[in-house]
Amino acid sequence: MGWAAGLRDGAMDLTEEQLLEAIRRVLSGAGPEVRVGVGDDAAVLAPTAGELVITADALVENVHFVRGITGAHDLGHKAIVVNVSDISAMGASPRFAVCTLTLTPDVETSWVMELFGGMREACDEYALWLVGGDLSRGGEIAISITVTGEVAPGRAVLRSGARPGDRLVVTGDLGGSAAGSRFARTRSKPTQEERAAIRRHLRPSARVGEGGLLARHGATAMIDISDGLSIDLSRLLRASGVAARLELDRVPVAHLATLDDALGGGEDYELLAALPDPRAVDAAAAELKEAFGVSLTEIGLVVEGEGASAVGDDGSEHPLEPRGWDHFR
Repeated sequence: MGWAAGLRDGAMDLTEEQLLEAIRRVLSGAGPEVRVGVGDDAAVLAPTAGELVITADALVENVHFVRGITGAHDLGHKAIVVNVSDISAMGASPRFAVCTLTLTPDVETSWVMELFGGMREACDEYALWLVGGDLSRGGEIAISITVTGEVAPGRAVLRSGARPGDRLVVTGDLGGSAAGSRFARTRSKPTQEERAAIRRHLRPSARVGEGGLLARHGATAMIDISDGLSIDLSRLLRASGVAARLELDRVPVAHLATLDDALGGGEDYELLAALPDPRAVDAAAAELKEAFGVSLTEIGLVVEGEGASAVGDDGSEHPLEPRGWDHFR
């Protein structure tokens, strides 16, 4: 955890120790709860009063990102955010992070510094500390982040608590990241609106405060929409042992995106939650808008059974195929 190094000869203009010292400078200034941070064999952290929540995610070159499209600073920022989003989906607050970074021989020092600059910016934004990790060489760049969070004892919101009669809600709008990814690959001169969509893909936001707010309003189940609404909905329903009716015309589709983008595009990092009744939906929506300027949209109903059905604007109903990102499909 203390930034062990395993780099060998390559495009770096620094030695391993010099690179580690540069990273330490970028990540300097940890709070008092970090007793020992970057630079030792392991980090030492002060205990917290709540329960520990922990998650991990990896971004692999040519699977999750392409260097010619994604800049190092944006990539570092995103690597933190996608993990913080998982913490927020539990109704928890992020606390600490560690990073395991695999670098190819052609990576230059400036790229690594930009990467950690983006990580530091995201950590500052979400009030957590990056306290260590590991460096190594490999055939592809791989960024693996582990984030710990804190939640009041017994208050974590799981995927498995949805009940028949609950209302399904989502924060923000969906499909914007998928549209932005498409524009980044196909537009040599994107319009201003297309650039905004591209930025949403490259620099997503995690709904940390929003997750806690939904938990306070009685969310019975919650999941972040990282792989696509339909597939993440199917995971929540399967964990809860229930079914759902999703009203397609109520799904909030982002500007320039399509309904297919919203249902299966992924990487929106919005929250999908089940709330117990219409009053909870109205109260949460009002507070979410006032506190964060973020919309909350009711998109369906939890019912008994298995799987999800899609309800069209004409009232017709058909099974909803769980489409979205799957590493092994």
